[in-house]
Amino acid sequence: MCRKATGCPATQKVAGHFPLGCLVRQPDLSMRRLVFTLFLTLPFALHAAPRTCLVVGVTDGDTLTARCPGTGGYERLKVRLDAIDAPEKRQAFGARAKQALSRLVFAKEVELDCPKTDRYGRAVCSVRVAPASAPQGPKTLDAGLAMLTLGMAWWYRAYAHEQTPQARGQHEFAEAEARAKKIGLWRDASPVPPWEWRRTEHDTH
Repeated sequence: MCRKATGCPATQKVAGHFPLGCLVRQPDLSMRRLVFTLFLTLPFALHAAPRTCLVVGVTDGDTLTARCPGTGGYERLKVRLDAIDAPEKRQAFGARAKQALSRLVFAKEVELDCPKTDRYGRAVCSVRVAPASAPQGPKTLDAGLAMLTLGMAWWYRAYAHEQTPQARGQHEFAEAEARAKKIGLWRDASPVPPWEWRRTEHDTH
């Protein structure tokens, strides 16, 4: 819609019209609202909706392979559980961590919420599964949080800033409680965090 520009006196009106230079194009209000709404919703649109997939493999205590429906059939997705870091295979409790995650999710349907991909091409996801007490029920059990509760993983504090305050609190509490009760890897007098173990392995090779 065209409106009279500020500073165009009525004396410049010629034959019932203002000169072209005194007319300015005003954005339509509905268009401005649309642009603003798109700006607010764009980040959510870029974050894909959660997917329901079948777990067909467990690599270790924080990595799995899922079979997910896609547009052209099924695809295999390598998944890294978010917010936790489990012992590596050659670390103490590495094999037990893999067994623990397998009991939680292997051959089960899970809900994957994957906001990003890591440098190895793995989808970094929160993984939810139906609890063992209600296998046919809703997928309410956070597998990563469960691994912390079982004492089979560390809370990955380096990525805590990517979590919501509620999730940070839940993960911190679960790890602290497992540590206090000396559950799982916390039975060890001096457990080595996986990120430190990987750095040592890298330095020695």
